[in-house]
Amino acid sequence: MTGTPHSEPTPRASPRIASLANPRVKRAVKLRRRSHRDELNLMLIEGYRELKRALEAGHPLEELFVCEELFQGANEPELVARCAGAGAAVTRCTAPVFRKMAYRDRPEGLLALAPPVRRGLADLNVPAEGALLVIAEAVEKPGNLGTILRSADAAGAHAVVVCDRCTDVNNPNVVRASIGTLFTVPVAEAASDATLRWLRERGIRIVGASPHAGRDYTDADMTGGTAIVVGAEQYGLTATWLEGADCAVRIPMRGRADSLNVAAAATILLFEAVRQRREAARNRRTRP
Repeated sequence: MTGTPHSEPTPRASPRIASLANPRVKRAVKLRRRSHRDELNLMLIEGYRELKRALEAGHPLEELFVCEELFQGANEPELVARCAGAGAAVTRCTAPVFRKMAYRDRPEGLLALAPPVRRGLADLNVPAEGALLVIAEAVEKPGNLGTILRSADAAGAHAVVVCDRCTDVNNPNVVRASIGTLFTVPVAEAASDATLRWLRERGIRIVGASPHAGRDYTDADMTGGTAIVVGAEQYGLTATWLEGADCAVRIPMRGRADSLNVAAAATILLFEAVRQRREAARNRRTRP
């Protein structure tokens, strides 16, 4: 990144919108609902970090709503200029108009409309050896799915597969909870049966997480190609995955609760895989 944060003026592709009844504003508000996202084939990306990661990942942007009064720092004008350079139409608006479109309690003055993330299993490019994947079966809460994506990004996972979806991966709260890692981690949607076949064809070991499993998670070998499978918040994994897994593991609970939040469980399992792989690599380097 070159130049100072104010080296380029904020692009002005349209007059400043001041009316809450503006049809473009109404369209943006509609995108909070899944049915309208599907109908219009658009999603919302709000916030500096989220927008920056979408831009860096090459995700196309259709329109960027900007409210300078709500900017949180000095770097926003440069990001706006970069979005305009990438083809986004920049629309300035007043603070009341922006707050009507925003889904955050404390909006940052940046809100983009963009094509949704749409991938299937055939679109994933995972390594032939050593793949690390997360399979999220029927996860219901957007915040949990977003946090799983954030953890997958932090652990260097190669992909996340959302099976039998209960929440839309393009939900604005998935974008927010993932802090934009929705655009940095390949995310695919598929049915459980198809995903099981896809994993088996590639020789990827399936590790299912269940509080009722007899094996602790630290006892499962995750040094080779591994798919960590977590299930719905209330019911956990279905029989499809429990019976199809190569092994089922539990995270020992020492208190009153019998299980962890699904995103917390996925995070622990991901970083156990990272730990095992780092240790295995260290052992290979020191082996005579």
